Amino acid sequence: MVAKQLSVFIENRQGRLGEVLAVLKENGVNILSLSLADTTEYGLLRLIVNDSQLGKEMLSKEGFSTIVSDVLVVKIDHKCGSLQGLLTILSKENINVEYMYGLSLDGDQASVVIKTSHPEKAMEILKAQKISTLTNEDLKDM
Repeated sequence: MVAKQLSVFIENRQGRLGEVLAVLKENGVNILSLSLADTTEYGLLRLIVNDSQLGKEMLSKEGFSTIVSDVLVVKIDHKCGSLQGLLTILSKENINVEYMYGLSLDGDQASVVIKTSHPEKAMEILKAQKISTLTNEDLKDM
């Protein structure tokens, strides 16, 4: 199953990130992981939150350009080579990883958020390899 990621386009200016985070805080939306990439004029904030629908609604209401995307939150062993092994599995099946970022939830395992070119096919491959993923329902309790 896929998880939902919020992507928020924000101006690259002092305090704007804090404004996004304040909207989420005020509405009880918990951030589990984030990635921020910037250019001279704007930033792209990617977020995994406990309630993506509420987060999108509240951010949009406050004027932030926000989209929801399907991503995979893949659980891997927290040991050397685990991530490379996962990427090898996807690559052998012609699945392109468009971007990724980390998400640590417990001590024995790490999780990575992965946006792929073919999310449903990637899910089938990971399931066949007995690689665990997290869903939006799993994330709501965190």
